[in-house]
Amino acid sequence: MEKYLYIALFAPLVGSLFAALFANRPKTLVTGIATSTLLFVSWVSSVALLLHVMHGEVVHVKMMDWIHAGGLYIPFGFLVDQVTATMMFVVTTVSTVVHVYSMGYMSHDKSFNRFFAWLSAFVFSMMVLVMSDNFAGLFIGWEGVGLCSWALIGFWYHKESASWAANEAFIMNRIADLGMLIGIFLVYWNFGSLQYDEVFAQVADKDHTLLIMVTAFLFIGAMGKSAQFPLHTWLADAMEGPTPVSALIHAATMVTAGVYLVIRANPLYGEVPEVSLFVASLGAFVALFAASMALVNRDLKRIIAYSTLSQLGYMFVAAGLGAYWIALFHLMTHAFFKALLFLGAGNVMHAMDDELDIFKMGGLAKKMKWTMILMTLASLALAGIYPFAGFFSKDKILEAAFSTDHYVLWTVLWVTAGLTAFYSFRLVMLVFFGEERYKIFGFHPHEAYRFMLWAMAPLAVLAVIAGFFEHSFLHMVSYVLPIEEYHVSTGTFWTLVAVTLGIAISGIAVAVYKYSKGGFSKSWEDTFIYKLLFNQYYIPQIYNDYICKPYAELSRIFWKDMDLKIVDATVDFIATSIYKSGMVSRVVQSGNLSNMLRWMGVGLLILLLAAIFYSPVR
Repeated sequence: MEKYLYIALFAPLVGSLFAALFANRPKTLVTGIATSTLLFVSWVSSVALLLHVMHGEVVHVKMMDWIHAGGLYIPFGFLVDQVTATMMFVVTTVSTVVHVYSMGYMSHDKSFNRFFAWLSAFVFSMMVLVMSDNFAGLFIGWEGVGLCSWALIGFWYHKESASWAANEAFIMNRIADLGMLIGIFLVYWNFGSLQYDEVFAQVADKDHTLLIMVTAFLFIGAMGKSAQFPLHTWLADAMEGPTPVSALIHAATMVTAGVYLVIRANPLYGEVPEVSLFVASLGAFVALFAASMALVNRDLKRIIAYSTLSQLGYMFVAAGLGAYWIALFHLMTHAFFKALLFLGAGNVMHAMDDELDIFKMGGLAKKMKWTMILMTLASLALAGIYPFAGFFSKDKILEAAFSTDHYVLWTVLWVTAGLTAFYSFRLVMLVFFGEERYKIFGFHPHEAYRFMLWAMAPLAVLAVIAGFFEHSFLHMVSYVLPIEEYHVSTGTFWTLVAVTLGIAISGIAVAVYKYSKGGFSKSWEDTFIYKLLFNQYYIPQIYNDYICKPYAELSRIFWKDMDLKIVDATVDFIATSIYKSGMVSRVVQSGNLSNMLRWMGVGLLILLLAAIFYSPVR
């Protein structure tokens, strides 16, 4: 099975390098076809590995010794166990669909070839992240994902907003990555290794305070990648990138990396209930926090982005409660319907000349029937309606919170479920139904290319059926993840299901009713709560006014008053002094014979005087 491992890992890299050969040349469709084909090859290999490890097998290869100096030994190896195989399947499935879809979406972009080079590199970095058998390899993939996200978010770098968004994502993640790097250093200094198996085998023997520090610092890194508060603002701004990039970042790569890190390091987090409770509590807060902002936003992609942030909160709640398999299960189901939502949003943007304001749409179901159906399916899954995939995974998270007596967490997630259903169908109603407002603004919408719709079909199928594989999934990951039994009576179980479904259906009903009647009155937009939510609780403004601007002013002071007046002035003084002394001394080397004889005479006189006055006393 080693060959399948290498094929799954390196096929995206080959595609990226191939596309890079044409990066600065006019669009050639062969780059899209080649990279998509290689992603499909990677998917086939990932499926083969998934089937192989399903019953407890593990594929582990050591490719080479990466660092072997003194006592420092870090091999470069790859591990495919049940968790890795799940992530590989999710990454390659979504990535293959996104690549095929992008051939239509980016068909008119002059940087078509460059886009596919970076897109495949993004996938390769994520594969390195999830397949590495040690923290060092994970960190390499982690940074690779960060670099590729910067290039793709800022893909249209001629737009100032895209450049700013790319830099924001990159810098905010670098801040978090410092914490993660400290955590990795602590692991090596105290465990003597970065290999997962060697580190996890020693956990029981280590000091509790040390484990708290290690897990806390690692989680700081996870907070950055998965955009948890307060390092969350980059996620919505990342919508400046092409929509297929948004689908990939939010569904299968980057933002899921933080959740994967906590799941992979479960032997560490399982020993520190204090940190785990913090992870769960922060996740619940972020779930509600993000959902509240999605309630009033007008931007099509940002609404979906806030839903991602909210669902990541659900995943961290599950991981923090020790239900790692449920966190991974929700990561998987969420990837399918979230990618479908973003690609559907891409169809709408193409039809509306890149317009994002959902209040300028309406009635698009008549023009875009298939996109409407696909996005409605995805919205039902996001809302957690039976029998869609989101119902099964979200319901298990709520069950885990209730059965472990974390009633506050359960209540927060339950309320969030209702809000999620509401804003999901607020989007559907404002985009596809009601008054055809797009006519006022002169838009002429049309359905997406047929092959783009067919590319979305696998995600639609998985968004419907993935939840039914819950028990098979549980059996598979039980070989590597701790499985907690959640005991509630049959009556309590069905009551929980009923109230969860009830609030979701209520949220949908309210959205459909209100927005079929024209929505809320204009006076709602003048209220304090609306402005608070619409402006993201003013957090971006606070960051800008109290962190970014003071930092920029401090940098200006250091540059103008210290760098220019002290550092540069000192360097310039030394250079000028040497230059002037050289100009004075150059007269000695004039080449004139009489001048040379004169200087020789002066030199001889100096030597004679020195001999007379400084001769040793006998």
